[in-house]
Amino acid sequence: MSKPVQNELGFRESVELMFNRAASFMDISDKLIEKIRICNATYIVRFGVKLRGDVHTFTGYRSVHSEHKEPVKGGIRYSLGVNQDEVEALAALMTYKCALVDVPFGGSKGGLCINPNDWTEEELERITRRFTFELARRDLIHPSLNVPAPDMGTGEREMAWMVDEYRRLNTGDMDSIACVTGKPVHLGGILGRIEATGRGVQYALQEFFRHKDDVKAAKLRGDLKGKKIVVQGLGNVGYHAALFLSTEDKAKIITVIERGGVVRNGDGIDIQALKDHMNSGAPLEEFDGGEISQDADALTDKCDILIPAALESVINVQNAHSIKAKLIIEAANGPVTAKADKILRDRGIMIIPDMFANAGGVTVSYFEWVKNINQIRFGRLQRRYEEGRNSALIDALEKQGMTFSRGFKSEYLDGADELDLVRAGLDDTMRLAYRSIRDTLRDKPELEDLRTAAFYTAINDIALHYRSIGL
Repeated sequence: MSKPVQNELGFRESVELMFNRAASFMDISDKLIEKIRICNATYIVRFGVKLRGDVHTFTGYRSVHSEHKEPVKGGIRYSLGVNQDEVEALAALMTYKCALVDVPFGGSKGGLCINPNDWTEEELERITRRFTFELARRDLIHPSLNVPAPDMGTGEREMAWMVDEYRRLNTGDMDSIACVTGKPVHLGGILGRIEATGRGVQYALQEFFRHKDDVKAAKLRGDLKGKKIVVQGLGNVGYHAALFLSTEDKAKIITVIERGGVVRNGDGIDIQALKDHMNSGAPLEEFDGGEISQDADALTDKCDILIPAALESVINVQNAHSIKAKLIIEAANGPVTAKADKILRDRGIMIIPDMFANAGGVTVSYFEWVKNINQIRFGRLQRRYEEGRNSALIDALEKQGMTFSRGFKSEYLDGADELDLVRAGLDDTMRLAYRSIRDTLRDKPELEDLRTAAFYTAINDIALHYRSIGL
């Protein structure tokens, strides 16, 4: 968690201020707005695990922001910075995010106050299993009530431990495999989940550049090719976003900001080479693919696009006046504080907000959950159907005298597999969500910016739900 900044709001306060700004434009009663805004419940669990010859006590959280749709959905992070305000803010963002991208979940979030690097893998497994037990006994892990996923400090490994522990505790639940998402593929996970949030950032930018008025408003032109990008954080999200943007869209990642230092290369950093170097355990200063420094102000490097993909509140009142990017896309949750948001807007810097930009993770988590509940692998039915349909089309065209190369026929006749379907579904979701935000902004220009329009769209969707049930 980032250090407190003087004269700055806390994370939850920032989220609520942005929420209130959008809500002020709505014709909804104050009571209903309050119902949508508040967090339903936050559970704090404290448990002991005997490790290294002594009992160590751990504190965990699971916040449920809104149960207007169930199950509720949200990641579990492992970090010493985990606290109640943080998980409640993240749970609220998850509610709005799901409403915005039309994923039928409520919002939740959890965390364990722990530094994973302080413990061995065996010790982490014991801690995770006990945490799972404490949550499961309160229905805070449950396939139809509350479905966690990976977050900062957790991944497939932790989700595998959690689902295994839940299944031990619920041997008669045939849907138990759906109690968490982000699992390894061989344990019921889905292809494309690891890359999902970073891939979603790429799709969000691709959709943004399809709208020439938005590109012009950001003082940009053309498409992503050649755009200079600064990325903060080369974890799972930042790495995949940077990799796809540089290799597929031909953008230039000119700066990568990591805990160990800053890498700069005006010709573009080889992201895969940098990631391999980091994974090798070698010091960052030994990477030969760019200039290495310990610059604390690298977020203010001049660029076309800035992608903060690490922690919340990294762009705040102290550095917002110095940001030189033309466009910011929030790959992390809450990287721009509410006060910094206003400074940036006043300076004409466009922001693609987190609740849309990083929605790829929960979108593909939904695909995984649906796959688990229906107990079928995506693509198994569609692939054969598409092969038959495509084969019939090729046959008909060839009878009319058309000819096709062997390579084209092979690629065209090969039906979509699970990864194809996941990527196509995610791309479609990101396109529709961005267009929904733009439609809202077009209809209500007084909202002024994409973030406020995104909040407005999400709040309106949740309000419609409550009104439909008589609230």
